[in-house]
Amino acid sequence: MKLIKDNNNYHTSSKKEFEGSNISISSVTKAFEFAYEMAFGLGYHREHRSGGILNRNKTEIFQNTFQGKIAEIIVYENLKNAGIPVEEPDFSISGKEIWDDTDLKSNEKSICIKSAAFFSNLLLLETKDWDNQGRYLPNINNKEATSTHDYFVLVRIKPNIKSMLNALPIVKELYLKEIQSFQWLYDIPGCCSIKTIQHIINNQYILPQNSILNKKTKMDAENYYIQTGNLRAIEVLHSSLKE
Repeated sequence: MKLIKDNNNYHTSSKKEFEGSNISISSVTKAFEFAYEMAFGLGYHREHRSGGILNRNKTEIFQNTFQGKIAEIIVYENLKNAGIPVEEPDFSISGKEIWDDTDLKSNEKSICIKSAAFFSNLLLLETKDWDNQGRYLPNINNKEATSTHDYFVLVRIKPNIKSMLNALPIVKELYLKEIQSFQWLYDIPGCCSIKTIQHIINNQYILPQNSILNKKTKMDAENYYIQTGNLRAIEVLHSSLKE
């Protein structure tokens, strides 16, 4: 189902309410250590999104990396608790032009994990990163990397990391203290297969650059989207991986 469009304004119409479960302090700390090193240490992340205009400062890179890595940990633990064999998330620190081959692998299947704030109702994929077959463009010319993911999972996180830390000086101990002062929650509103990704790409489920989402969010980059109400339950992924 497509978003409701009114000129340059887009509105979600198929939502899932956030149902928060606790994230362990150990998972929060592991994600913090990885994200801090990637943003302020030896790691490397692009300063802007694919096709985006706005440059990200190091705090914003930290925020995005923290949210993404904690989402990987959550899905890893979800699959493991369901009795599904799954490789651990990658915590190695990557330099420029080096990035994860895939987020998670289970039973020879590749799983792409997308993260969002708790109030979000969209799984977003930057259009500049994907071809019309749903292949991840940065990996296509690398024979040792995964360009086609079998499944996609959305994880939502509360509180919204992107509204935190901006007023603090960049001091590791202060960042960690602030993050550990909150109760962190997550939910998994759903998942989909590569066939669904190919469907939204071929049918132009696109949220344009500079469009306004739900009257308040201006889109920095053009994205393909799936509404949370159109995703399948995580148990569908469990069943698929057990086949």
